[in-house]
Amino acid sequence: MKRAFALVDCNNFYASCETLFRPDLKNKPVVVLSNNDGCIVARSKEAKALGIKMGVPMFQVQADIEQHGVVCFSSNYALYADMSSRVMTLLEQEAPQVEEYSIDEAFLDLSGVATAEDLLSFGRRVKAKVDKWTGISVGIGIAPSKTLAKLANYAAKKYPATGAVVDLMAPDRQQRLLALVDVGEVWGVGRRLSERLRAQGIQTALDLSQVDPKVARREFSVVLERTVRELNGVSCLALESVRPVKQQIICSRSFGYKITEQRELREAVSKYTCRAAEKLRAERRLCRAVSVFIRSSPHIPHEPFYAKTLSVELPNPTDDTRDLLDVTKVIFDRIWRPGVRYMKAGVILSDFYEQGVFQTDFFCSASHKAKSKQLMTVLDHINHSGVGNLFFAAQGVTPQWSMKREHLSPCYTTRWKDLPLVR
Repeated sequence: MKRAFALVDCNNFYASCETLFRPDLKNKPVVVLSNNDGCIVARSKEAKALGIKMGVPMFQVQADIEQHGVVCFSSNYALYADMSSRVMTLLEQEAPQVEEYSIDEAFLDLSGVATAEDLLSFGRRVKAKVDKWTGISVGIGIAPSKTLAKLANYAAKKYPATGAVVDLMAPDRQQRLLALVDVGEVWGVGRRLSERLRAQGIQTALDLSQVDPKVARREFSVVLERTVRELNGVSCLALESVRPVKQQIICSRSFGYKITEQRELREAVSKYTCRAAEKLRAERRLCRAVSVFIRSSPHIPHEPFYAKTLSVELPNPTDDTRDLLDVTKVIFDRIWRPGVRYMKAGVILSDFYEQGVFQTDFFCSASHKAKSKQLMTVLDHINHSGVGNLFFAAQGVTPQWSMKREHLSPCYTTRWKDLPLVR
């Protein structure tokens, strides 16, 4: 059976989520800002047409924003995650296997689908369904390998005549597109690698596809060898229908203002510890290594830069927030330095174990472990239910250090009081 993959990519996803419940913003330029409303991280097509670049600090384009009436939104992660879940649920109804590649992208395994339905018709039908049922517009690229599916998706977005669905299963269509695409657009070919390839006369994706795979491996890497084979329609990258287990969990944020008080910074570290512990339990893992880092800004003239990280190995792996809070408090007290204006802090959990697959400390109490699991289960259940929120006093009651989000939209789909009203 011939392999077939589809890459489904949401168009301008963050901006699309923001305008979905705001029909008054149709055809208006919209941008979404990073943490602390610092940089542009998403743009509507109208904002792109104005020349607003990705990643540019907001203050640098403030004049353009005011002149053209650009609407700005702070990042609303709860809204984006929920809309992503809705899109992925629809895709799982249509394909035998789905790999959630990112919050707005997914690979579909279409092997066998062609026996029941033309793949181009399939792509158009799925696009229409996602557009109608979620309001999120998507582009779909179909090809015999994941790398070619990426390029097909690129073409689906670049060329309006395609109707946002491109089928690259036919070799002649592959060749025509590869000849039009710069080598830097190939999945996995970064800026530095593309410069090296151009220096050897490899300008387009077609040029890269004609490189001997063995030469690509010898002169570059095994990764580029796979890319060359994939560009020739040979599937080398399997679909990861099961999300790989994380090797590390990091929770950190830049603050809305510089922190100088020890209590405030300790509250921030405690908050990140609780969030990291919650993520750890979602992964169904225990951790044995805990790190805390704090730092000031390196970009303020005439102000000394301070950054410190300290790691500790626990005697027994744990996912209990209380255990982790005890550890991060000790670490924090050791790395805290007065007189510094801190701009960021974070907690890192690593060295993961599965439940019950480790040698416990001889003095570890089994009854404590049982009660720990029960307590953390209740804690997570209440916090995920949407009807209440439990937190540890170490996090602070009314933290002032939270990141700046002056343009935050309502949580239209995840909070009852924010549900849009139709009159």
